[in-house]
Amino acid sequence: MPLPVGPPLKPMLAKLQEEIPRGDGWIYEPKWDGFRTVVFRDGDMLELRSRNDRPLNRYFPEIEKLLLGGLPEHCVVDGEIILATDNGLDFDGLQNRLHPAASRVNKLADETPASFVAFDLMAHDSTSLLDAPLSERQAKLDELLDAATPKSPTEPALKRGPCLYLTPRTTDPDEAQGWFVDLERVGCDGIIAKKADITYQPDVRAMVKIKHRRTADCVVIGYRTHKNGGVGSLLLGVYDGDQLRFVGHTSSFSAKERKELVSKLEPLRTEPPEGFDTDMGPGGQSRWSQGREGDWNAIEQTLVCEVSYDYVTGDRFRHAARFHAWREDKDPKDCLFEQLRY
Repeated sequence: MPLPVGPPLKPMLAKLQEEIPRGDGWIYEPKWDGFRTVVFRDGDMLELRSRNDRPLNRYFPEIEKLLLGGLPEHCVVDGEIILATDNGLDFDGLQNRLHPAASRVNKLADETPASFVAFDLMAHDSTSLLDAPLSERQAKLDELLDAATPKSPTEPALKRGPCLYLTPRTTDPDEAQGWFVDLERVGCDGIIAKKADITYQPDVRAMVKIKHRRTADCVVIGYRTHKNGGVGSLLLGVYDGDQLRFVGHTSSFSAKERKELVSKLEPLRTEPPEGFDTDMGPGGQSRWSQGREGDWNAIEQTLVCEVSYDYVTGDRFRHAARFHAWREDKDPKDCLFEQLRY
C-alpha cells in the first residue's frame, strides 16, 4: 500500500512568542530538545527523516526497532528523537550519536539509547491527514499508537530509553505555565502551543513556541558579510580566564542596520586574537556542515553587546543569539564564560 504522503516532507514549524497564548482552542505541549523527525512507515520499510530531510536511520537502530514494533504498518508520524538521562535531556549526547562508524553507532545505541516522542499524525493507511484539524489527527494518533502516555510531562526527559511516548498535552494555559517552569529543570526548550483546528502545514510557522531566554554580555570578535551587502552577523566571544572563546553569533538585523554596521565595524578590522583557536572559532565545522566553512572578518576586541539566548551546548549558544543593545559601559574583559547558564 503506497503512502499518500512521502518524503521529502518538511515538518510544520513554530514562530517565537514571549508569552503563552490564552483563549479558546489552544493545545499546549512540551517543546522537546532533540532531533525533530518525520517517520514514514510502509510495512517493513521505515524511514527517519530530519527537519532538513536528512536520513537518520543509521544513527538510531534502536529507534527503528522501537517504531517498527509500535507504529501502525502504514503511517506518517511527526515527532522528536530525544536522549534522556537521570538529570534530564542530553543534547550533546544526542549529537554524539551522529557518528560515521557503524561499530561506534551500535555501541552508542546500547550505552546511550534514545527515545521517540510522537505528537502528530500526517497519514494513515491510504488516507492523508494533512487537511484534517489537529484535534482529529491527535485523536487518531492516540487510537493507533502503541505508546505510553507519560505520568508527568517530565518523565520522557528522565527515563532511560528506548521508550515510545505520546507527548503530554493540556488545554489549560495555567497548567502549561507550570510545565514551562518544570520542564526547564530537565532540559526542555519550553512550550509549543497549537490551535486545535489547525491543518498540517509543512514548512510553515503555523504554531507558537515559548522558549526560555537568558541574556549575556559578549565581546564582538568579528563579523560575516550578508549576501545582499552589509554585516550579516556579529561573531561573539567571552573570556575563559585569559582565553577569548567563541560562543556563537547574532544576526537579527534589518537591511538598514546591516549597512549601518559596516561603518561601525570596518575601521576595527584586524587579525584574529592571539591564541584564538581558529578550528573552534567562527567557520568551524559541525556534524551537519558537510565541509562548508564561512569566511569572517576579525575586529579589535573593544565592542560589547548584550544578547539573549536559549541554551548553551558544547560551550556555544545552541541557536543564534538575539541582539539587544550595545554595552558601551562594559569592559570586554568582564565578559566572562561563567555568566552563561546551561
